[in-house]
Amino acid sequence: MPPPRPLRIVLVTLLVLAGLLLSMHWAGQQARQRALLAEAETAHEQLGLYANSLRTLLERYRSLPAVLALDPEIGRALQGPVQGERQQALNLKLQRINTAARSSTLELLDRDGLAVAASNWDLPTSYVGHNYAFRPYFRQCIAQGTGRFYAVGVTSGVPGYFLANAVRDEQGRFLGAIVVKLEFPDLERQWSQTPDLVLVSDAKGIVFLANRQEWRYRELQPLDTFARLELAQTRQYDRQPLSPLRHQTLEHLGEDSRLERVAGPPRESDYLWQSLALPDDAWTLHLLRDSSGIQSDVATARAAAAGAWLTLVCLILLLQQRWRIARLHQRSREELEQLVEQRTAALRTAQDGLVQAAKLAALGQMSAALAHEINQPLTAQRMHLASVRLLLDAGRTEEARGALARLDELLERMAALTGHLKTFARKTPGGLRERIELGNVLEQALQLLAVRIRAEQVEISQELSIPAWVLGDAIRLEQVLVNLLRNALDAVAGAERPHIAVSLRREGADWCLRVADNGPGIAAEHLASVFDPFFTTKPVGEGLGLGLAVSYGIVHELGGRLEAANQPQGGAEFRLCLPAAAEEI
Repeated sequence: MPPPRPLRIVLVTLLVLAGLLLSMHWAGQQARQRALLAEAETAHEQLGLYANSLRTLLERYRSLPAVLALDPEIGRALQGPVQGERQQALNLKLQRINTAARSSTLELLDRDGLAVAASNWDLPTSYVGHNYAFRPYFRQCIAQGTGRFYAVGVTSGVPGYFLANAVRDEQGRFLGAIVVKLEFPDLERQWSQTPDLVLVSDAKGIVFLANRQEWRYRELQPLDTFARLELAQTRQYDRQPLSPLRHQTLEHLGEDSRLERVAGPPRESDYLWQSLALPDDAWTLHLLRDSSGIQSDVATARAAAAGAWLTLVCLILLLQQRWRIARLHQRSREELEQLVEQRTAALRTAQDGLVQAAKLAALGQMSAALAHEINQPLTAQRMHLASVRLLLDAGRTEEARGALARLDELLERMAALTGHLKTFARKTPGGLRERIELGNVLEQALQLLAVRIRAEQVEISQELSIPAWVLGDAIRLEQVLVNLLRNALDAVAGAERPHIAVSLRREGADWCLRVADNGPGIAAEHLASVFDPFFTTKPVGEGLGLGLAVSYGIVHELGGRLEAANQPQGGAEFRLCLPAAAEEI
């Protein structure tokens, strides 16, 4: 016996509601998972950009203490007591170099860790007279020649990144250390423009850099007794109160991505937490993105699921109604057909409306995703396509087709150049020696500068005796040749017919490469200083004057020589000579 009608209505209603809730829950979970993964991928790309900006800032100054440690005046000063006029001369020299390099401070420590000179000698927070032997970067210099350490300044109270290099005499004995301090106010100001949270933590899990002041000096993980003792000894975060950051992992989304619930500040929130290790400095870069925006995607998906479920229920009810009409009504054929047509028309209208609504919801989701994916490349190509549009408006179809072909060639060249730039930027060990062909290194350097050479219409003539086999590091030699060619391009910038001559020939036991230009040449009083660190004739802001100094050090390390001279007919000439490989001698 079937249940009474009221009970059947209650059971059907409960079934419909249960199905509605289950479908909305399932659709919401699927949409949430897809949105989290999409946001995680976007956050990972953004985190890479932040990491690149931080690496670029650090790499700009990594070679500065090493170059200064080679200064003979600094080495001679540390071999005796630094007092009186000698100390004042060193203070003024460090002050000039610090201003030119745009670093925060420079200081010179003797073999006991005492600051004997500093760029801030004339300020109340001067380092002169303070002993920093307790700092890890000083102990690292003694042990391995270089050191680096992020800490709060015990004298100034201002945090910064300390880069240090040992100063040694000709016998390799430790005389002291030159220390460069970098501060990051501009970087934090740049990061503060984003709504995301950007943090940098050290190996102990302490946040020392953040784009929000209240997140700085937070402990991401509990510190043990040994870690706290080490912090007290090194005074890394001197007088800065450290407080724990309470957070709980809700869901793992990948190797370095997770959903975290953070207690504050300013309130408890759920964040998509992305991390990226910076192994060179034992740091970790974090990006925290508020996950509340994902709820809109979840709500849309749930609404779509509810619409689909209700559509199905309506279809079932309509079909049931048609079946009941066919059984119960004994009216005439015309009335029955008319009623069926009316019901069918209503069903068709409802179906069309529901299908259209579903299409619009899907279209909204797809358009949001597509807009996010194509926004950046579309912006980059808009200027190129604008010129094509102008040609088409003018009816210059063939020129427009040619412009499109040139655009395609440009993109291919950019892709090839990018691939080579990645190789060019790769770090290599300083002591690497391998048998390489110097002419091939020259060709790679010219490819890196090909865009500028064509843009400035510089004529390059080559007279090469190849193969020219030498022992060295291809990447570092390529850096030297790029510096020489860039200097030549700068020199011929104002020439009527700019021309650079490159020759490579064997001279005794050496291979010598000559780069000559038809520019104004080098002033006689500057010839003896062109390879000195921070010497430059360029306007302020267009170079630190380290290119030729670094190139000179690389060539000298490879057992070669780098010389500069003026040509009798005008223009400058640089000669790079390297010993030929053993098989060629």
